[in-house]
Amino acid sequence: MLKGKKILLGVCGSIASYKSASLIRLLVEAGATVQVVMTQEATQFITPLTLSTLSKRPALFQYYKTETGEWNNHVQLGLWADLMLIAPVSANTLAKMAAGLCDNLLTATYLSAKCPVYFAPAMDLDMWKHPSTQNNVQKLLEYKNILIKPAYGELASGLVGEGRMAEPKDIVAFLTQSLSQMLLLAGKKVLVTAGPTYEAIDPVRYIGNHSSGKMGFKLADELANLGAEVTLISGPSQQETENKSITRINITSAEEMLEQCLTYFPDVRICVMNAAVADFTPKTVSDQKIKKQDVSLTIELKPTVDILQTLGAQKKHNQILVGFALETNDGEQYALDKLQRKNLDLIVLNSLADAGAGFKTDTNKVTMIDKQLRKTETGLKSKTEVAADICQKIIELL
Repeated sequence: MLKGKKILLGVCGSIASYKSASLIRLLVEAGATVQVVMTQEATQFITPLTLSTLSKRPALFQYYKTETGEWNNHVQLGLWADLMLIAPVSANTLAKMAAGLCDNLLTATYLSAKCPVYFAPAMDLDMWKHPSTQNNVQKLLEYKNILIKPAYGELASGLVGEGRMAEPKDIVAFLTQSLSQMLLLAGKKVLVTAGPTYEAIDPVRYIGNHSSGKMGFKLADELANLGAEVTLISGPSQQETENKSITRINITSAEEMLEQCLTYFPDVRICVMNAAVADFTPKTVSDQKIKKQDVSLTIELKPTVDILQTLGAQKKHNQILVGFALETNDGEQYALDKLQRKNLDLIVLNSLADAGAGFKTDTNKVTMIDKQLRKTETGLKSKTEVAADICQKIIELL
């Protein structure tokens, strides 16, 4: 569940900060990428060098790098993370978070975070029980932050009671369980296709199209971020997935894509066929580069196997099959025909006639039509936002 997750780990000034080293190791072992942000006080308890060595990233504790003057961008950190975990969080930082005070890099990053925020308090018994601390905790819960409760045990003061930071293994278990409850596609196997196919004419030339793969890669990332186990079959593309849990299989031709789809399709719950697969391929492929001549060149083509229709014919009753239609005219008519003829659960239509939609753009505008003929239009949005809309529609179909 933590594999591929980008985690901001906040470390505050507390004797419990020594546990942060074990916590980082467990998170990294689980497949997460960990970026540590410390308060200045935390550096008195555990060194940035220790935490940066374990996380394999610089442990940040200042607004800027003193040697270069370069800004440690708390806004970008807040946008980067899939989740933020502050462990240990001291009574002081807890109060700052509740009040919105922002006098260090950690609290600035907290206020910039767009992701779920978990906090694991560590303090002495009386500090934890004090009404002001409890009020601050309640405020953070009202802000939709998630409390990892302190444990009962011996404290640094010698007292025994609540206040110990939860053990690292328990924190990791808490995160895993929490994410599995939040992720709507947890445990679902998903197949996504993306990019173009290239159909060889000779060892040098090919027939292709302008697909960049952007939309398919955004869909793969969004599905993985929702907890799905994603296999991405991609034609030639310069795109990269952000979620490191995705299994990527690179192919070149329509025939290779068909072979891989037939391999993976029987075991998936959801299949999203976004690739721009060539409709035709040369009947013969020259072994040698075809030389330019004065005479004209004729290339005889044959149809490729319709992968989407092939999968639609094999689809089991509990599988969701999503197709895409990129049209230049009469788009809705063609999309409806494709939806019914290929046994799809959802067709996603976009038109090259719409400005900002189609190949190579960072935006898209689509109309989704399900097999009950219900239509949903997204309007022009970033492809990331469109991917999220498509995934929500898939969840509704499930």
